Amino acid sequence: MFKLHISDKKGVKIQEDMIGLFFEDINYAADGGLYAEMLENRSFEFLDCRGTVGDYYVQHDPGYGWYSTDADNSRMEYVMGSPVDRNNPHYLRFTAKEVGAGFWNKAYDGVALEAGKSYKVSFYARMVSYKGKLEASVNKDGKEYVKAEVACIHAPEKTWQKWNRYEVAITATENIKGGKFTITLNQPGIVEFDFISMMPDDAVAGVFRKDLFELLKGLKPGFLRFPGGCIIEGNTLDNRYRWKESVGRPESRKANFNRWAVHGTRAEDDWRTEYSHYNQTLGLGFYEYFLLCEMIGAKAIPVLNVGLACQYQSYELVEMGTPEFEEYVQDALDLIEFANGSVDTYWGKLRADMGHPDSFNLTMLGIGNEQWQTDEVDFFARYEAFEKAIHERYPEIRLIGSAGPDITSERYKMAWDFYKEKVPQKENFCYAVDEHYYVKPEWFYEHTDFYDEYPRDVKVFSGEYAAHPTSGMNMPWANTLGGALAEAAFLTGVERNADVVVLASYAPLFARVGYAQWSPDMIWFDETCAYGTPSYYVQKLYGENLGTVTVPMSGQEKMLRKHNIYANISYDERKEEFIVKAVNHAEFSQELELVAGDSAELTVECSDEPEHRSVGKKQFKFADKAKYMLLTGQPDDYNNIEETKKIVIKEEIMKFDGKVVLPANSFTVVRVVKM
Repeated sequence: MFKLHISDKKGVKIQEDMIGLFFEDINYAADGGLYAEMLENRSFEFLDCRGTVGDYYVQHDPGYGWYSTDADNSRMEYVMGSPVDRNNPHYLRFTAKEVGAGFWNKAYDGVALEAGKSYKVSFYARMVSYKGKLEASVNKDGKEYVKAEVACIHAPEKTWQKWNRYEVAITATENIKGGKFTITLNQPGIVEFDFISMMPDDAVAGVFRKDLFELLKGLKPGFLRFPGGCIIEGNTLDNRYRWKESVGRPESRKANFNRWAVHGTRAEDDWRTEYSHYNQTLGLGFYEYFLLCEMIGAKAIPVLNVGLACQYQSYELVEMGTPEFEEYVQDALDLIEFANGSVDTYWGKLRADMGHPDSFNLTMLGIGNEQWQTDEVDFFARYEAFEKAIHERYPEIRLIGSAGPDITSERYKMAWDFYKEKVPQKENFCYAVDEHYYVKPEWFYEHTDFYDEYPRDVKVFSGEYAAHPTSGMNMPWANTLGGALAEAAFLTGVERNADVVVLASYAPLFARVGYAQWSPDMIWFDETCAYGTPSYYVQKLYGENLGTVTVPMSGQEKMLRKHNIYANISYDERKEEFIVKAVNHAEFSQELELVAGDSAELTVECSDEPEHRSVGKKQFKFADKAKYMLLTGQPDDYNNIEETKKIVIKEEIMKFDGKVVLPANSFTVVRVVKM
């Protein structure tokens, strides 16, 4: 048994929003994931992507995901001429030669319906030469599971046939997976279609897939960083994420290919992967990200491009001092206006027109994603240009800088030399420096003291971290309990150094089974099911049990580390509770005895008159009951679609006598009231 003395001395303040989320559109996290749209390529704009570093290119593939039900008696043409919206100029011109001809959508792994649940089907159509009705249905193996008839608007002959929007509701009477969403014509003729959509009625705010939204909300995150990640930069600057193209009505949002469509391309595969059609419809755009933050109680941290394509994947950049570079700076200023501006401003009015007249209360902004300084790339000068322009107009905005893609190289050291020089010279120059590390679990255990010697005047955003017992594409088994426990151990050091680390987020957040370019990930899902990994539950335990201040460990953590126990103590001033977090990295059970006070008695100041302070003694003890939260199992255990709850948090209120059993391979959180 080991003794852990708990003082009632207060350490450093813990930021209430320290533990948050990092969203990147990787692993089909947006389209096919959090964005509840069930169909693929709804506006016939998808691109087929290929290439390698410095040489990426795309081919338009408007028919991707769409198939005729009867190729002999129909014709599918993808045309331009008079679209619903110029930003998405292609649409489907469908010719039915016989009654009942139609077309269907791939919809990832097929449409999944849940008995009793309703779905909204909508589309634009133009009756070029057609007098019949349309039918929307979901079928499989010749069986029709649900259908709705759509009465069409027919214009008189010799008049222009305009686009009309149609919407019908369908309700499933039984469960189905792998269904085909189909539109059929009940007469021969020609009809043009665009922006075909199918959304579940229970989509939160009509946007977010409900189960994924609930998993995010359940973490009680302090912040959400979005929309990435490497997609901010793009493999080319033309491919970068442009926030202005992601707002306004969905029909007007210009589709783009996803940078992760070409992850891991090889010459033997003609520089093309199975994800070559990974695209972004931008149905989940900046307005929706801000709305998501508001709905889950998280502060927004949008991140913007600084005129650099991805430094891993490209050599492309916009030179500073050019009109093109100034557009990037202006984008940052306009974004703040979009988030916070009054309805009398241009961008504030657009926000209001979209349904949110009140400010989103943006307070933080990321300058660049994962940039670093080189002989060719002047990132530091770019950061200073953005900082100057933003703070001249919005001095209250806190900016996030970048330390590059790792925490071991010379580029990391160069970044820190830059910020350590500049931060003391100018107030609010940089709120926090974004650090990224994807490492083996052993690294986390060996570096729980990583931030002990960091300078205190420059803060840290642990923006992307994860333990990688193994890694690769489509590997749900990479999210082991062993990896999560290593993350929990590392976070004891992050929490202990809360005066340095002010923000921290695991990455990546989402992965669709069978569509993942990167593993491990926090939340996995398929078309019907979603689950949290052991890493999810570590984040949940931290997010819900931070405390408001640290409690000095006085070196006890070093002694415990020798015995494979990684611990920290915080105090919740609101509930007057001590919170003890402890990871047992041993293959056997161990025990901690929590002792009140350095030696049961603490010297404190106690006087109502500050000018006549006196020194006295104060004793405290623990309540006789405590709340225990436990995450444990075998190191290689992981959750999966078939067994989503193998590793979950176990909670109970128990009698407390000061002794805490730490099971083998476990993370334990104890909350006990100070008496």
